[in-house]
Amino acid sequence: MIMWAALGLLCLPLALGQSIPEPGPATPSSAAHGDLLFLLDSSASVSYYEFSRVKEFVGQLVQPLPLGPGSVQTSMVHVGSEPTVEFPFDRHHSGAAAQEAIQAAKQLMGDTNTGLALALAKKQLFTTEAGARSGVRKVLVWVTDGDSSDDVQAPMQVLKDLGVTVFIVSTGRGNFLDLSAAASQPPEKHLRFVDVDDLQIIIPELRGAILEAMRPQQLHATDVTSQSFRLVWPPLLSGDSGYYLLEVAPSANPGAKQSRQLFGNETSWVWDGLEPGTTYKVVLVPESNLQYLAPQTIQVTTLEEEVSPAQILISHWKPHSFHVSWGPSPVGVLRYQVLYGPLPAGGAQLLEVPATENSTTLDNLSPNTTYLVTVAAIYQSGREKALSAKACTQEVASKTGRLYFQSLGPSTVNASWDSAEGDVRGYRVRCRRQLGPPSLLSVSPQTHSVILTGLAAGTTNHVCVTPIYPSHPGPRRCQTVRMHPVTPAPEYRPT
Repeated sequence: MIMWAALGLLCLPLALGQSIPEPGPATPSSAAHGDLLFLLDSSASVSYYEFSRVKEFVGQLVQPLPLGPGSVQTSMVHVGSEPTVEFPFDRHHSGAAAQEAIQAAKQLMGDTNTGLALALAKKQLFTTEAGARSGVRKVLVWVTDGDSSDDVQAPMQVLKDLGVTVFIVSTGRGNFLDLSAAASQPPEKHLRFVDVDDLQIIIPELRGAILEAMRPQQLHATDVTSQSFRLVWPPLLSGDSGYYLLEVAPSANPGAKQSRQLFGNETSWVWDGLEPGTTYKVVLVPESNLQYLAPQTIQVTTLEEEVSPAQILISHWKPHSFHVSWGPSPVGVLRYQVLYGPLPAGGAQLLEVPATENSTTLDNLSPNTTYLVTVAAIYQSGREKALSAKACTQEVASKTGRLYFQSLGPSTVNASWDSAEGDVRGYRVRCRRQLGPPSLLSVSPQTHSVILTGLAAGTTNHVCVTPIYPSHPGPRRCQTVRMHPVTPAPEYRPT
């Protein structure tokens, strides 16, 4: 089941907080060319089964990629008590070889020191000793269960400041706002929440996003705020082939132009000290002694100073409560007001939250009910900026009744169960075999039995049945089934 990633995103007008390329000569798109680093949580917080599923996911993600010194290179780093490099960038020149190496990786266990692993990732991405290349796009894919024993934000920001595109795949219930801040912006394109058994669902989309991040791009702006934005451009020059001239001026006052001269190996720059709600014309001029490169021009409009929260996250759904968090936290907010009530109409309640907080839990709610939640930022000026989102409480769910097993042979059993209460939409049956791969079956709500095959004689196997409700899975019922060992036929002795 893919978990909900973002709800109620604010749709800003195109002219606000976004970069608009001005007409210019078309640039033909070229094939992907970059260094791709996978950061895998290999610590004890991840079970052996989860780690094996993550390796399978990463292997399938890599297998079709065009690996080679003239295209995409990939490396893998483990997160543990001490980070470990599984293989460097220049080791594998085919997707099949990289997939085989990923499958052969052993779990480290230990603590989840992601910050240390990110420091090592920086060295891997930017040193020739690790097979990395200069002047190519850098992409990091961090697969995590959401936990870390040390700080992540600071070392991740260093990577992003160096132009690394960061994708995050969370297989747990990590803090959405923390992971959103760690991922490249916008988070809806770079952050995925997904159950470990459903990772394959996101492979095509994620692979396409990685390849797109490795293709040359035009000058564009990211991380737009009321007073700054980050300018990013493809590596058009190198450190010894020229320099960039970057010019920024208010569109309404071209005479207030400011300029910066940057080294040829730069690919991004944060321009701050800007006015809120102002449109700026940005010109990037590559100056090269080797060839003529046309200037690139865009327009960027900073955000208004007093803005509403850009996104609302609803998480930790229960029958009588759910958690509400929002971001970002603008400057000058006096307090937040959270107004919530059932739909289509019902009595609304008001909860006030201090400006230092960006989340709260709403309690005493009705089960299986849709609520409208509005988060308003109250500014010191008295102005109010709000954003709304819908959220649903869970249905009161029950466990599947008792599990029964009937032997149908030396390696086959029939598993049956009593139905669960409520509006069950189906059942999910997972069998983890002592020998052999696990299996996952989905059946209709009218079906209360399945036949499980391939259970080796004398083994103990773990079977779980989970009822599926309209908005969530219910509590699962698990039981072990032990297969009878094969008894050799008695030796025949003539009398």
